Amino acid sequence: MVLEKDQDTLISQINSMALNTTSTILRSIGQPLKVAAATYHKNVIEHYENPRNVGSLDKNDKNVGTGLVGAPACGDVMKLQIKVDEDGKIVDAKFKTFGCGSAIASSSYTTEWVKGKTVDEALKLKNTVIAKELSLPPVKLHCSMLAEDAIKAALSDYRIKNQQQLNEVTKKE
Repeated sequence: MVLEKDQDTLISQINSMALNTTSTILRSIGQPLKVAAATYHKNVIEHYENPRNVGSLDKNDKNVGTGLVGAPACGDVMKLQIKVDEDGKIVDAKFKTFGCGSAIASSSYTTEWVKGKTVDEALKLKNTVIAKELSLPPVKLHCSMLAEDAIKAALSDYRIKNQQQLNEVTKKE
C-alpha cells in the first residue's frame, strides 16, 4: 500500500512538472494559437481568414453549374458553383466548404481563378496549380484534388443543363 501511495505521489509530481513546463512555454510565446497556425503557409491562412466568394447561386438557373464533392477519408465536403454568361465566360463563382483550412483555402482560390475564364479554360485547372499557389504540403494535396473535382463537376453540370436545353429547342423545331 505504501508503494502505491508513493507511485501516485510520483505521478502527481511528474504531471505537475509537465504542466508547469507547458505553461512556461506558452507564456513565453504569448499567443499559443499562432503556434498551430504556423503549420499553414501564409497563402492558406489568407484564404482561410478572408475567404473569397463564400455563398450559393441559384442551382435551378440554367447558367449555373453546381459541383458537390467529398473526401470520405477526411470528411471534407465542397460545393462549388459557377455562373456562365451568354459568351461562355464564367462571371461568378461561389463555394461552401465543410473542412480544414486547406480545403477552404483551395475552394476560395479556385473560385478566384475561374472567374473571367471560359468554360474550356476552366476545365484546364489542375490540382497542382492550386497546391503550388497555396504551398500545400503533401498531406494536404487531397484538398486541391477536391477543388479540381468540384470545378469539373460544376462545369459538367452546366454543360449537361445547357445540352438538355439545346436538345429541347431542337425537338420543338
